[in-house]
Amino acid sequence: MKILAVAGSNSDASINRQLVTYATTLFENAEVEIVDMNDFAMPIYKHQREVESGIPQQAVDFAAKIDGADVLLVALAEHNGTYSTAFKNVFDWTSRIKPRTVWNEVPMLLMATAPGGRGGLGVLEAAEKRFPSHGGNIVDTFTLPFFNDNFDKVAQKISNEEKDNELREKIQKISAIESILEK
Repeated sequence: MKILAVAGSNSDASINRQLVTYATTLFENAEVEIVDMNDFAMPIYKHQREVESGIPQQAVDFAAKIDGADVLLVALAEHNGTYSTAFKNVFDWTSRIKPRTVWNEVPMLLMATAPGGRGGLGVLEAAEKRFPSHGGNIVDTFTLPFFNDNFDKVAQKISNEEKDNELREKIQKISAIESILEK
């Protein structure tokens, strides 16, 4: 199984990258690639720029990574209730590649975490509404509230047993779907 893990943040200290990285360790016998939004930095999307210069190679490369994956783990950073600018720009450029859809119907576990009690719920709600229109096959969602209290930064794992078990169940669910698709 090939897993593409995406942290929708360009922060070097991204808590969503820590979460998605931990989630990848819960899969058995998987080939994992964790992408860094900084590797896909492009000019801000503008229609005129697209007409004059075409789609940047970084967007094409991001799309190819999605197409090569069996499962997507997407952990979105919440900025003012929605996606980070770094993620949104990659999403916008990738959406311009025709005739594909951004997520290409690859089974996805959508996640978020934040320091506060909502745990990135706003960005998850935004993504749950938007992603299906762009080929998002959202199998399940997971949110980790109070990141600093519920994630052990030394061990790099969820320290809250209830939330850890919840994530493990969701990983099993998406793994089972992928196993069915392989047959």
